[in-house]
Amino acid sequence: MSSKTVEGLYEAFAAGDPARLLATLHPELVLTVSAGMPLGVGGDHHGPQNALRDCWSVIFAAYETAPVPAEFLWSGPERCVVLGRYRGRARATGVPFEAAFAHDLTLRDDLIVAFTQITDTATWPRASEA
Repeated sequence: MSSKTVEGLYEAFAAGDPARLLATLHPELVLTVSAGMPLGVGGDHHGPQNALRDCWSVIFAAYETAPVPAEFLWSGPERCVVLGRYRGRARATGVPFEAAFAHDLTLRDDLIVAFTQITDTATWPRASEA
C-alpha cells in the first residue's frame, strides 16, 4: 500500500536509518532538491544511492534534523504532497532552525520514484552560521 511507503519514508528519516530509507525508494528515483540549499545539495539526484550519498548524508552530517510531516495530501494512489517542517539544529554551532517544506512524491511499484523538495532555503544557511 502506497501510504505505508510514504509513512515509512518519514519514519526512516526520523530514525536516521539509511537502509530503511533506501527500502522506500525506486531504483529510478529522481530527487529534486530546492536550489539554494546549503552545502551544494540543490538540484537533481538520480538513483537512491546517489540521493543518499550526495544529498541526505551531506545534510545530516551538518544538521541534526528530519522532516516532520503535518499533512498528507493524496491525489490518487501514486501521488502525495506532504506538508510539514524541518526542525533541528546545526551540528557545528548548535543554532536551532525550523523550515517549512512541501514534498511532492510520485510512486511506482509501491516505491517513491520522484521526490521534489520545496523548502525555505534561506532558513538553512542561517542555522549553520557561527
